[in-house]
Amino acid sequence: MVAEATLTRRLAAILAADVAGYSRLMADDEAGTLTAFRRLRTEIIDPGIAAHHGRVVGSAGDSLLVEFASAVDAVRCATELQSALAEINVPLPSERRMSFRMGVNVGDVIFEADTIHGDGVNVAARLEKLAEPGGLVIARSVYDQVKGKTSGRFEDMGELSLHNIAEPVRAYGVVSEPRGAVRDPGTLSGEEAARRRQSIAVLPFANMSGDAEQEYFSDGITEDLITALARHHGLFVIARNSSFVFKGKSAPIQEVGQKLGVRYVVEGSVRKSGKRIRVTAQLIDAETGAHLWAEKYDRDLEDVFAVQDEIVETLVWRVAGHVGKAELAALRRKQTPPIDAYEFYLAGMELFNRLGHEDLKPAIALFERALAIDPGFGRAYTGIGYCINMIGQYTAREEPKRVYDLLRKAVSLDDSDDEACGLLAYICESLGSASEADVWLERAFAINPNSAAGTTFGGWVWVWRGEFDKAMIFAERGSRLNPLAKWDIELAGTVHFLTGRHEDALRAFARVPLYDYYWQHYIRAAALAELGRLDEGRKAMAEAIRLRPQLSVGDHMAFHPFRADLVERMVNALRKVGLPEA
Repeated sequence: MVAEATLTRRLAAILAADVAGYSRLMADDEAGTLTAFRRLRTEIIDPGIAAHHGRVVGSAGDSLLVEFASAVDAVRCATELQSALAEINVPLPSERRMSFRMGVNVGDVIFEADTIHGDGVNVAARLEKLAEPGGLVIARSVYDQVKGKTSGRFEDMGELSLHNIAEPVRAYGVVSEPRGAVRDPGTLSGEEAARRRQSIAVLPFANMSGDAEQEYFSDGITEDLITALARHHGLFVIARNSSFVFKGKSAPIQEVGQKLGVRYVVEGSVRKSGKRIRVTAQLIDAETGAHLWAEKYDRDLEDVFAVQDEIVETLVWRVAGHVGKAELAALRRKQTPPIDAYEFYLAGMELFNRLGHEDLKPAIALFERALAIDPGFGRAYTGIGYCINMIGQYTAREEPKRVYDLLRKAVSLDDSDDEACGLLAYICESLGSASEADVWLERAFAINPNSAAGTTFGGWVWVWRGEFDKAMIFAERGSRLNPLAKWDIELAGTVHFLTGRHEDALRAFARVPLYDYYWQHYIRAAALAELGRLDEGRKAMAEAIRLRPQLSVGDHMAFHPFRADLVERMVNALRKVGLPEA
C-alpha cells in the first residue's frame, strides 16, 4: 500500500473523453480505426490539449483523462476539440465517423506519479458517459467558474445520481450551436472559422524573374504549397481561388486575414533563372502583422520539390505546433516528375484556372506534353479530366466516361490526389453509381481534410440526391475554405431554390458578380419565375442560353442528374421564362 505521505492532493479540472461506438468501429475495420484514432490524437487532440495547458494523465484504448489547472481552459479545450472533430466528420459516411463524448469536473484529486485518482476523476468519467456523441457535459462546479467566460449555451440537466458517487451532481450540457441549425454561408464569420483550427492562407508568390511569361511558375509553386499544407488535419487552409484574389495587390496583411478569416498569412517570391531558382517565404501573424519566420532558398531548379517540402514542414511546425514523422511523410509530394514535365503541367494549370472556354483545349495540349515526357505523371491526367469536364459545362459534348477513365488513371499513379477523387465522386454520381461516388468522396477527405474539390463536388452530389441539409453543410464548409470564390455560393443558391427559398437564392447569387457561366443565370431565372418576376427571369434565361445555346427541357433532363421530382420542379419554373422544349 502507498503511504498517505507520498500522495499529493490538489484541486484540478479534469476532462474525461472516449470514442462513442469504438467497439463497433474496431469490429468493422480494426486497422483503419486505429490509424484514424492515432491520427486524430497526433494532429488534433494532443496539440489542442497542449494549446490549453492541459496534461494527459491517463490513456487506455480510446479513452483519455486530461488534467487542467483552470476550468475555463478545460471547457475551451473540449469545445474547440469537438468543433474541429465535427468538421472532420462532415464528409464521412455516418458509419465511419469517430465522435467523442466528453465530461468535465472540478474537484479534489490525488496525484500519484503520472496519474490521478479520486472522486473528482470519477465524476468527470460519469459525466462523459452522459454526453451524446460529439457532446460535452460539465458539473455545477465547472459551470460556476466558466459561465460568461466561454462561448456556447448551457442546458441545465438537473440533479443527477451518478454510479458510485455518494451525492447527486448538478450537470449542464454545453451546446455550441443550436442542434440541426443550417446557416447561409455568408453568416459564418472568419473568427468562427479560425477558432476551429489553426488557420492559414498562402498568397500568390511574386514572380521576380523579370519575365511575365514565367508567371505560371510562381503561381504553380504557390498552388502546390496550398495543396500540401491542406493535407494536414491540424490546419485550416484557405483554397487557391480565394488566396489568388489578392494576386498583384498590396492589401495590408490584417485586411487579408480579416477577409479570408485566417490567423496566419504566407507570402513570398520566386525567381527562376536558367537552371537556378530562388524562393523566399515568410510567415506573418495576420492579427498583429508580426513576422514570425522567413527563409531564402537558392537551389538548382531540379530541387524545387525539396524546397516546397521544406517550406511546408516549417510552416506546419510553426502553425500547428506539432508534427510527427508519419505526418511529415503524408505532407510530402508523392511524385517528383522531370522539371520539364512539371513546367508544362504548371502552364496547363495556369490556363485551366482562367476557366475560359477558349483556354481549355490549349491547357489539354500542355498536359499532354507533360505526359509525353513523363507518362507516369498522375496530376497531368487529372488536369485533362478537369478540362474535359469543364468543356462539357459549356457545350453538349461532355464525355463523363472518358473523364472517369482519366481520373482513375490519375489516382492509380498518385494516391495523394484529392482533386481527382473529388471530381470522381461527381462523375460517378452523374453516371448513376452512388456507392462508388461515396467511396471517392470519402477518400478525397481522408487525403485532404481541406479538400476544396471534395467539398464542392460533394455538395453537388448531395443536391442531386435531394439531401439538402447535407448539401448546405458542404456549401458552408466550402465558403469557409474558399470565402471569396463563387462555386459554393452557386451551390448554396441552388439549395435555396430547390427548398423554396427563392429570395434567399437570389441573395446568395448576388454575393458574386455575374460571369460567363450559365448556371448562375439559369437558377436565377428559375427563382425569378417562381417569384412572378417574369421579365427579369426572361432576361436571365436569355443570358443562360447565350452561354449554353443548347439549353432546353431535353438538355436539362439529359445533362443534370437531379432526382426526378427536382427536375420537374426546375423545368416547370424555367418554362415560364422561356426554356425551349428541345
